[in-house]
Amino acid sequence: MKTYRLKTTTALLIGVSAFAVQAFASEPTVVPEQPPFPAQGKITYVPRDALIEFKALPEYHEPDWVTEKFVKAGKLPPVAERLPKEPMVFKTGNMPDGVGVYGDVLRHVIGGRPEGWNYSAGQTQGWGGIDIGMSECLTRTAPLFQVEAADVEPLPNLARSWEWSEDGHKLTMHLVEGAKWSDGDPFDAEDVMFYWDDNVVDPNVSPLNGATPETFGEGTTLKQIDKYTVEWTFKDAFPRQHLYAMAYGTFCPGPSHILKTKHPKYAGTTYDQYKNGFPAEYLNIPVMGAWVPVAYRPDDIIVLRRNPYYWKVDEAGNQLPYLNELHYKLSTWADRDVQAIAGSGDFSNLEQPENFVESLKRAADEAAPARLAFGPRVIGYNLRMNYSANGWGEPDARAQAVRELNRNLDFRKAVTMAIDRKKLGEALVKGPFTAIYPGGLSSGTSFYDRQSTMYYPFNLEGAKALIEKAGLSDTDGNGFVNFPEGTAGGADVQIVLLVNSDYGTDRNLAEGLIGQMEQLGLKVVINAVDGTKRDATQYAGKFDWLIRRNDQELTSVVQNTTQLAPTGPRTSWHHRAPESGTVDLMPYEQELVDIVNKFIASNDNDERATLMKQFQKVSTTNVDTVGLTEYPGALIINKRFSNIPTGAPIFMFNWAEDTIIRERVFVAADKQGDFELYPQQLPGKPGDSGPSN
Repeated sequence: MKTYRLKTTTALLIGVSAFAVQAFASEPTVVPEQPPFPAQGKITYVPRDALIEFKALPEYHEPDWVTEKFVKAGKLPPVAERLPKEPMVFKTGNMPDGVGVYGDVLRHVIGGRPEGWNYSAGQTQGWGGIDIGMSECLTRTAPLFQVEAADVEPLPNLARSWEWSEDGHKLTMHLVEGAKWSDGDPFDAEDVMFYWDDNVVDPNVSPLNGATPETFGEGTTLKQIDKYTVEWTFKDAFPRQHLYAMAYGTFCPGPSHILKTKHPKYAGTTYDQYKNGFPAEYLNIPVMGAWVPVAYRPDDIIVLRRNPYYWKVDEAGNQLPYLNELHYKLSTWADRDVQAIAGSGDFSNLEQPENFVESLKRAADEAAPARLAFGPRVIGYNLRMNYSANGWGEPDARAQAVRELNRNLDFRKAVTMAIDRKKLGEALVKGPFTAIYPGGLSSGTSFYDRQSTMYYPFNLEGAKALIEKAGLSDTDGNGFVNFPEGTAGGADVQIVLLVNSDYGTDRNLAEGLIGQMEQLGLKVVINAVDGTKRDATQYAGKFDWLIRRNDQELTSVVQNTTQLAPTGPRTSWHHRAPESGTVDLMPYEQELVDIVNKFIASNDNDERATLMKQFQKVSTTNVDTVGLTEYPGALIINKRFSNIPTGAPIFMFNWAEDTIIRERVFVAADKQGDFELYPQQLPGKPGDSGPSN
């Protein structure tokens, strides 16, 4: 041991010798196997066409009070006239409890606060499933968790069908004919084209989930053929992968007849006025989703009521949804779990491991109002480094120097080797929940291959040697390494870590990371802001490091695949182009881009699996992202609800709010409670305060 320390000291004094590098620098190895977790739920797999179809039915039904109070009073057309000529029909065989009954409320608790209702221009509705309840997209992916692997292609939705041209470069999509917005205005290709031309393509607009033209393939165009037909043109042949990007949350059109009244192109306004023209107080915004926002009380509650023009039915002809009302109590994300377990809330994605043990204890009581079911380990966290060295975010001298370090493989290896992931996980929750996660694809996706997942084991001394090799040393003796003389004034290497302040898990991981980086000699400071500001700061490129919970591209691979690498100027979460439009790719990033593009263009399942193995190996070997931890999530839902699919993950293609298909969830008549705040009322006119009696 004494000899070991002596050689270390000598190396630091005279420069890192070849011996020191060999002694300390870890080579990547296959990531350890994850511990078993027997509490995972089992999924029942079905063919894709077992879920839905489009067809006319002999008759249609709705809640009796809608007919009595609105149709007979002349305030609404009959339900058959409000539906498309061929509505979407949910098949009874795939509904765990069959055809449901009307009534009751699903009570959510969320920690976000709504900015407003202009999803197309980047306004958050507070997350927690509000936008999913209001929005409908061209395709749908959340229910695919139960579809047999060989049959996985996005489900039709607003686009009821599509076909490819013979050469595979054109895709013709047919929209649902006769569907209407919640205010009765027809939905058609004009809404689709407005979302594309004046939001996605317009560089001055940033849709909420970051849709850009490159999300749908470089050089892709979209045009209207007729009222219910649009045509995509792609650079590559048969890029079926882009069908996933047409699902939530990157192709969910807004009501063009309302949004155009504030858009600069049509109204002579500014882009800021467009984005903020529909604040949270602007109620009854027209939606294609099953529920419409009718009430908002700041820091209290948001209430959504059933959409009388909703375009989906069950096989008995009952217009959906079954539930009349959705509540979103404006509290905290941690309180969501507490209220769901206690029964004052009805639903939660148990995703913060700090709450796991107590939640399990409470749910084990036979008298507990809620049931709790864990899924696979699909909740993962990555440390992402800003790799742009050519101006994204307009960095100052310090930030630019940090980015140059981020682009140094020895530096990245030092950072990942200095992280004790076992301690990070145990600091969140004791037990078999967390697992070592080096980065890259989630272990919960079918494309995951452990043998291709490379891992640099925890080795603090080796990490320190690599820090020295990267040109950093503590020149002022204060315990933190300094930039080389002439770089950023030779000051301490200070790294600003962007963190979402809304989640306890994010903050806890950040604090643990800071302590471990201090042992490496890196001074890391937190910039903790709420989710909305975090997103804006990230999209603007104004960060050194970022802790981000994994998104769909890492948990499903087939959704938002372009975000796996900088395939376009604005696709990557941590490496985007400045205004010049050029991403300064490192050689391994170019490899990743090439692999992802081949994956998108391929229709061969075996080839796609091989390509993702290559992606995983290149990504983890080069430490594209620094994995922190990975753990399962659990669905908590009140026992009174029916039609909840077994084994539903809280996050895979989308969050559980959509995975459980809320529009077909119901409460049996003898279990219904008196929770409705606006009974027997429907949404009012756009902009009106409150629902319509």
